[in-house]
Order: sequence, then structure tokens, then C-alpha cells
Amino acid sequence: MKIGLLPFYLALYDKCRPDISESIRSFSDKITEMLKSKGFEVIQSPACRLKDEFSGAVKLFENSGCQAIATLHLAYSPSLESIEALAESDLPLVIIDTTPDFAFEPSMTMANHGIHGVQDLCNLLLRYKKTFLIAAGHLDQSGFSGRIADKLRSACMAYRMTHARVGKIGGDFEGMGDFRVPEGTFNIKIIGYVPQEQPAAAEIEAEMTVDRTRFQWDESVTEASYRRTIDASLKVRKWIEKEDLHAFTIAFPGINRSEGWQTVPFLECSKAMSRGIGYAGEGDILTAVATRALAEVFPETSFTEMFCPDWKNNLIYTSHMGEINPDICAERPMLHERNYTFSDTGNPVLATGCFKPGEAILTDLAPGPDGKFSLITAKVNYQIPMPANPKSNAGWFAPAGGNIAAFLEEYSSHGGTHHLSCSYNGSMELLRDWAKLMSWNFIEIK
Repeated sequence: MKIGLLPFYLALYDKCRPDISESIRSFSDKITEMLKSKGFEVIQSPACRLKDEFSGAVKLFENSGCQAIATLHLAYSPSLESIEALAESDLPLVIIDTTPDFAFEPSMTMANHGIHGVQDLCNLLLRYKKTFLIAAGHLDQSGFSGRIADKLRSACMAYRMTHARVGKIGGDFEGMGDFRVPEGTFNIKIIGYVPQEQPAAAEIEAEMTVDRTRFQWDESVTEASYRRTIDASLKVRKWIEKEDLHAFTIAFPGINRSEGWQTVPFLECSKAMSRGIGYAGEGDILTAVATRALAEVFPETSFTEMFCPDWKNNLIYTSHMGEINPDICAERPMLHERNYTFSDTGNPVLATGCFKPGEAILTDLAPGPDGKFSLITAKVNYQIPMPANPKSNAGWFAPAGGNIAAFLEEYSSHGGTHHLSCSYNGSMELLRDWAKLMSWNFIEIK
């Protein structure tokens, strides 16, 4: 993730106290090194004082492909110098409210008084309706640098939602409306599928070599069914790469021989999620983009659906016909041929497996009335209560509150859609900050 670090300073100090300028400015280098140690690529601007300097710094960040801006007040800085550049930029904003010294005494004032510049800026950001996140503390305090990093990750997730290129194959699933949103929502760019050239024999052989070690192979997989699956899969992959797509969606009823499809490329949907590409079924661009944003921060993320309740054992069954992120499976997924009857095309080879046991977070981005959205979240515990059928995607979870009836009632009362993202090793705090930056209603079902 690439971020821009924007240090703030005051022109008056350069006139009145030029002797302290260099030492105070050097603190921004320390913050840059901390951010790099957390895995960020950092574009650091010179310390800014006046409107044109702030404007130039923000343009530098935008032109460099930054996903967020982190601000650092090295001293008091009057906010009317910076507010227009920050408010007009679509880059998410994280305020780092800190100082060089951990312990303070009055002789240290010049190097440690940036906090009231932060207060000046945050007041104007609210008045200009520019959302932001803020982390206050000192680098010597346990967990502070981690909080900064987490807020920047949430900011990068917000950037992904508003700068996404999403591919669409097979149109929409007719009549399915819960996740349907107007074109242009969150500035998402939708790119229709364009037929691709036939993969070379060497490409297919190379893919087979990888698949032989990555998956279990069922005896149902014939050379013909596997090759038509890989043919369709590699065409989708080439299209994703050519169009620089961040996510894609497939409505399987629209996959037909008349459109040039030998089979449905379910296998590539699974493999793409493993590579961090967002995915959702049935023409759902909204969940596809959300899954992409989640996967950048929580790599073990998969598209799924709540399918059936197990009232007796108080569990909810999650699945989808042919797509699962192989990285979340309890064991090596199995490749097998599926008898497919939902559209006029050949049988696909699928990779299927069971959701691994452990804690996860379910996330649903639900459209609501008046163009508002809710990010509905829930901590759940995945279990394997019975021998799983290796030829189906299967997961069983218990909600944190324990009662599936109460869970399902609350989920639907908030308008939760039937499409979900499941993330292992997730963070509810990151999701809450993501929702704040996007001006979504945040709901945690407990």
C-alpha cells in the first residue's frame, strides 16, 4: 500500500527561528521509517507551510498513485493554508497526532506543540465535510504505531472502494435485486468481458503442473473437462490482466456456448480470490469490490453465502456452487467434474473444500434507502461438525451470540443481502474505521 506523508510547519518559524527548523523537520523522517517498517511504501513531501506548498504536495501524492494521506504536525500550522487541498482531494486522510518527545517540560515547547495545529485542522475538516481518522499517542507507547498502521489500512480500503475497476461476465442474474446498485456507485468502473485469444498448449500444461500439487484430483476429472475449464479460466485471467481489473463477477446463467464459453470458469474465480482479486457471483459488483478491499488487508477472504440453518445443532451452513478461496480451506481442495445443467455449456471442473475451523468475520455491504449503505459485520466461529463432502463447498459457523435464530433475525432486520465476504484474521476496528471513512452505517451483530 502506497501512502503520502504530509508534514505541516509554520512559515513564521522559518523567519523568526531558522535555527530550529532543520531539527524539527527531521522528525518526519522518523515517522517515514516507522511507516516503512509496517510495510507501507511512503512518498514523503517536504514540510508544507503555505497554500501552494500543500496543493503541490497533494498533487504529488495523487500523481504518485498513493492510496491515502497521513498528516504530521511538526508545529502549529494554521489550517486555512491546507484545508482546500485536503478537502478537494479524494484521497482518504489519517491524522497522526504525535510529538518527538515522550516526556515533556516547558523548554521543549517548540518541538512538541503540534497538537493544537491538529485541533485547528480537524475542526475545519469537519466543517468542510471531509471525513478522516485520527491516531494520538507516542511511538514509545505500546501499540501506537500499530494503530496508525491499522487506520492507514482502513484508509486504503476506502480508496479501493472508490477507485475500482470491476469486470462483468454474463450480465445480471435476472430478478435478483438485493445487491443491485446504480451504475457509478462509489465511482466503480464496470468493464464488460471481451473475448480473448486461445491459450497456448504450453500455458495449459504449465497451469496443470501447478494444479497437480495445489489440489487433490478426483477420478471424475477427465482431460477433456479439465482442458475446457483451463481454457475458459486462462481467458478470464488474460482479460483481468489486460484490463487491470481489481475485481470481477460472473452470472453463470449468462455463460453459454453461443457466447463462446465451453464451460463456466468457476475454477478461475477461486484462483483469482487466492491472488487477492475481488469476486462475487451473479453480477454482484458491490460485493466483488468489497471482497477486493477486504482481501488487501485480510488475505484469507472469500466470497460466500449463508445457505441453510441447522436448527438442531445451532449452526448456519455457508456455501456457493463453484467458488471458494482455496486458501481458507481446511485441507487441500479437491478438483472434480460437476454435472452442470444451469446454462447451455459443458461440465466444469471445480475446486471445492470445507471452510477451516476458527474465528472469522462475516461482512456484508448492504444498500439501503435514500442511497445509504450499511456495513453489517459479525464475528463467527467456523466448525466442522460432520464429515464434509469433498465435492462441495461447505462451511458451518456459530454466531458469537450463540443463537442462530436471533442472529438471522437481526441480520435481515438491518437489510443484510444474501451475498457475503468471509475473512479469517479480521479486525473489527479496521472495519469500523473503513465504514467511517465511507460514511456507511456500521453494524456489528453480537
